[in-house]
Amino acid sequence: METLAAAAPARSFFPSFLLLACGTLVAALLGAAHWLGLFYQLVHKVDKASIQHGGENVAAVLRAHGVRFLFTLVGGHISPLLVACEKIGIRVVDTRHEVTAVFAADAVARLTGTVGVAAVTAGPGLTNTVTAVKNAQIAQSPVLLLGGAASTLLQNRGALQAIDQMSLFRPLCKFCASVRRVRDIVPTLRLAMAAAQSGTPGPVFVELPIDVLYPYFMVQKEMVPTKPPKGLMGRVVSWYLENHLANLFAGAWEPQPEGPLPLDIPQASPQQVQRCMEILSRAKRPLIVLGSQALLPPTPADRLRAAVETLGIPCFLGGMARGLLGRNHPLHIRQNRSAALKKADVVLLAGGPQPLSSLQAPFCDPAPPSQLSHHPAGQPGLVYFMEGAVCDFRLSYGRVLSRSSKIIIVNRNRKEMLLNSDMFWKPQEAVQGDVGSFVVKLVEGLKGQTWASDWAEELREADRQKEQAFREKALTPVAQHLNPVRVLQLVEETLPDNSILVVDGGDFVGTAAHLVQSRGPLRWLDPGAFGTLGVGAGFALGAKLCRPDAEVWCLFGDGAFGYSLIEFDTFVRHKIPVIALIGNDAGWTQISREQVPCLGSNVACGLAYTDYHKAAMGLGAQGLLLSREKEDQVVEVLRDAQQQCRDGHPVVVNILIGRTDFRDGSIAV
Repeated sequence: METLAAAAPARSFFPSFLLLACGTLVAALLGAAHWLGLFYQLVHKVDKASIQHGGENVAAVLRAHGVRFLFTLVGGHISPLLVACEKIGIRVVDTRHEVTAVFAADAVARLTGTVGVAAVTAGPGLTNTVTAVKNAQIAQSPVLLLGGAASTLLQNRGALQAIDQMSLFRPLCKFCASVRRVRDIVPTLRLAMAAAQSGTPGPVFVELPIDVLYPYFMVQKEMVPTKPPKGLMGRVVSWYLENHLANLFAGAWEPQPEGPLPLDIPQASPQQVQRCMEILSRAKRPLIVLGSQALLPPTPADRLRAAVETLGIPCFLGGMARGLLGRNHPLHIRQNRSAALKKADVVLLAGGPQPLSSLQAPFCDPAPPSQLSHHPAGQPGLVYFMEGAVCDFRLSYGRVLSRSSKIIIVNRNRKEMLLNSDMFWKPQEAVQGDVGSFVVKLVEGLKGQTWASDWAEELREADRQKEQAFREKALTPVAQHLNPVRVLQLVEETLPDNSILVVDGGDFVGTAAHLVQSRGPLRWLDPGAFGTLGVGAGFALGAKLCRPDAEVWCLFGDGAFGYSLIEFDTFVRHKIPVIALIGNDAGWTQISREQVPCLGSNVACGLAYTDYHKAAMGLGAQGLLLSREKEDQVVEVLRDAQQQCRDGHPVVVNILIGRTDFRDGSIAV
């Protein structure tokens, strides 16, 4: 009896074990079937006869989001999406370097408030865009980069131009995704477009392997052997490949929503707005520093301008907000920003200050000691253009702000907004929210509030004194060629009201920032805080396509122009008439004016008075030369360039300039 009793648990154990084993096996089989896509294929069939391809899905989403231009440099990995975009009326603009394509998309994003789109091929095509993507990240531009890739089966197997692209772009982009099936193209792109514009705008990246872009029959031809394989292993491999192919295309052409998803735009709370109103209402010397974030949707530029005028507080304008108040507006203060910030009792940093034009070189200083005993607020300096209210090097890490001032700072990005707030400055109110909406709400609560007129007049008088100093600099003779200050003053007098300014360079552009005014909001394009050289051609391309009726003027340093020269072939082929003015002083003067007195050598800083206008003519553009022999004909040559541009020709004006002390003491690092 004891033996039988002992055997009973053993007999009951085996059925339980078998049940568990069977259950585990069934679960494993079901999991494998799900992983292989077998269940999905039961419901969503593959249309093997269809000639549709994934590129058409990409184009459909772009069209549904209002995309008008696709910038690219062609490659076999992305050909289907280029052809599909052209077919449905999206203009495909091919450049001579991938970085230019992304810069052009960046310009479209800034000028339209929508997402700019670029598509490049795999591997080196993508790596060529890294600088432009990082520039867009720092400048907070919503750019969608579409990248080709090796087929899903051949990644990590040594395929042509195959690298780990996702790891490369994750640190640069708000959103990164690799599409693995054709049916995933539409939802992935919709998510990417929404992410680019939500919160703090920025670039996003979507990787499109080659086998999700081409039609079924072409992928089948490359993937599945034409002859039936022999042997068990061959049949298993063949089945796996056919199943992978079916899973790629299952449900590929079923209807899906393609339009925009809702955006997440942070807004200031009513309590924050109320506290800021109370602070400003008690101010005697208030000051506003308004930057690019203020021009982001949903607040239109004309509504923002009306709000600033109603508020009646003197303001500095930077980035895309340059020109918001038009030319010579009594509230717009252009010079001596650092001194004004020190005197103000309340400062509203709303979306980013204008260039900090007063920093001295950190390691040595060629300026006389008398100029170094205090913060040199009046000295022209290297222009870095502000895209967000950030107390980094552009605001001397916050040290340019007075300890006795009450600081209100508004920005969509909380981390950037509070940068260095624990070291050199402290905000009275830090508001995370949309800048334009905040300013409008602020004004609605402060209607009727006035401030002493003598404060604004004091700032305007400082402007007048600085501009008089500029006029004197313009009359100072230079050793050779033309005085760049005088040339830029004449450019300022010649620019039409509908012009868009693109700036790309160091010394010449830094001088221009003090002398040449934007004609309106969203009419000044600079790289932003990254200080990138080489943005000029791409920005000009995007700007002219967005605003075909505007005159696009590009101000280049001769060093920076080297990055953009070949793109005049792009301008000619696509009939994009722009005007490029090159301040040609035969060197990297931004660097040499510091390197020579500090280190005693001009090594690597010298260039030549190259005939850039002739090089442009060789690419099919028009070329003009301005030299001392035509010193009294500067305006006539500029008018000639305008006329040729109106006739449909891109134009390069090579301006031979001498060197002045206008920017002595400016920083280069």
